[in-house]
Amino acid sequence: MVVIVMGVSGTGKSTVGRALADQLGWTFEDADDLHSAENRRKMAAGTPLTDADRQPWLVLLRARMEKAHAHEEPLVLAFSALKRTYREQLTVDAARERWVYLHAPAEVIQARLQRRVGHFMPAALLVSQLAAMEPPEDALSVDVTPPPDVVVARIVDGLGLEPGAKRE
Repeated sequence: MVVIVMGVSGTGKSTVGRALADQLGWTFEDADDLHSAENRRKMAAGTPLTDADRQPWLVLLRARMEKAHAHEEPLVLAFSALKRTYREQLTVDAARERWVYLHAPAEVIQARLQRRVGHFMPAALLVSQLAAMEPPEDALSVDVTPPPDVVVARIVDGLGLEPGAKRE
């Protein structure tokens, strides 16, 4: 099983994804870690990525999901998945994948981004991400205004997942 935790920057994909993986005893992967240096530079400069910029990144993410499926490795992947076409490209085995759409009011997300330190994605790009976001129709939709532990509990319950042994 692969759970993809998606949403715009600032919705807590990494925080929630890590906490979910920890609770389930699964592997966690943050798609941001697989961005090229050039993509990171563009975003840090306040330039939104184009579909062409994202293409090699999407190929890497799909390969990571294929590996998880091939090795029967339970995986939580944090990935923005702004557009339906990105989600379609990433889907390897829909029967063994679950999408979780994290969202909150724009002002909540903006406040979080303004408090965030050391991330390459500036708060200024939130507007372009919100404009690009095509909300999924087939995902568990979770408001991330509550604390992360509440959000994780809603995901576990909403997807009918069983918490596993915590990893050492």
